Order: sequence, then structure tokens, then C-alpha cells
Amino acid sequence: MPRVLLLECSPNDLASPGGQLAREMARRIHPKAEVIVRNLVREPLPPICADYAGAVVGHADRADEHFVLSEQLIGELERSHYLIISTPMHNYMVPAALKLWLDYVVRIRRTFEIHNGQRVGLLEDRPTFVVLSSGGHYLGAKAKQMDFLSPYLRHVLGIIGLHHVEYLHLQGLADGEEAVNAALQQARERLSFNPVFAPEPFPDVQL
Repeated sequence: MPRVLLLECSPNDLASPGGQLAREMARRIHPKAEVIVRNLVREPLPPICADYAGAVVGHADRADEHFVLSEQLIGELERSHYLIISTPMHNYMVPAALKLWLDYVVRIRRTFEIHNGQRVGLLEDRPTFVVLSSGGHYLGAKAKQMDFLSPYLRHVLGIIGLHHVEYLHLQGLADGEEAVNAALQQARERLSFNPVFAPEPFPDVQL
């Protein structure tokens, strides 16, 4: 059965509209899919420490004790057939919780190498979906803020070999319940044309 890695990054937890949509997506991939949920806010990762940095710089073997958590996170990603990231936009960029996950997973000589000055990803590509939530507007005619998150995340995931990245944008969520419902409906309509997902209606899903 397919395995789905779902990263949840919102401090609003189950009340997050983006998190709701991401959980629906995870189950719609296959009715018997194994969904691995890593909530990066409810179970925060420890900051990168000097010992970890020293192991990276010192070319330590992947079995080094300071790589235990990094290997666990990379292993979860390697074993997944699909990656779904549900993240808010914080100050135009990825939230700290997601950035820390990236810092553990994007690791030289493990998930990427450098050849002739170019970074080459070592992970097998897989469909990756990013549900990006924002209280304001950053795309279209109503845009009033910058979006550094989307290009950054696409670039950094590409470094490790994940190039098949698709965004679902939930904008203007601070405008009230009607705006939230409209954003979710628009995203669901878009997903209905994606062969990875079954047609609507999406069910209520509790993970």
C-alpha cells in the first residue's frame, strides 16, 4: 500500500484549514494508504546543536550518534511514496518548525552531494504537495505581500531530489469564515482534476 508522509506545521493544529485539507488529501490518495503524521508544532524538533554540526563538518558516518534524529526524519521521507506539507506562511517565509525539519533532512553526503559546484539530490523523486495557508493575499489582484516561501521551498526540496512539487494556495484566511470556505472550495476543485486524488466530495478525515 502507498505510504504518505504528512508534515503539519501550523500552531492552530486541528483547527487549521490547511491542515484539514492536507489530511483529506492524505486519505484520498488511497483508501488504505499508510499515513505517517509528523506534527512539527505539537512535537517540536530540538535545535541543531554543535555536536551535530561537528559531525556534518567532520564527515561522520551516518551511524554516528549525533545523526540519530536526522536519520529518523530522512528515513520517514525515504519510505514515503508521497509527501504532503501543510504550512502557514510566517513573515513571508516558512515557519521555524518547518525550517528545522529541513535543516535535519537536507544533509550533505546523505540527501545531496556536490559535483562540479552543483548540488545533486540523492533521494528518489516523489509527488510532493504543499498546502500553503496565509491570512493575507500574496498572489493575484489582491496581493499585498511578498511570497518568499514558495520559491525557497521548491528550491530546497529540489536540492535533495524532490522536483515534483505542487502548491495549493489558501489565501485571505483572515477575512473570515466565508473566505476560508471559498479558499478550501477552490483548492478542492483544483484537486479534482489531479489524477493522484479521487473526485470530490472529500470526506471528513480524522487522523
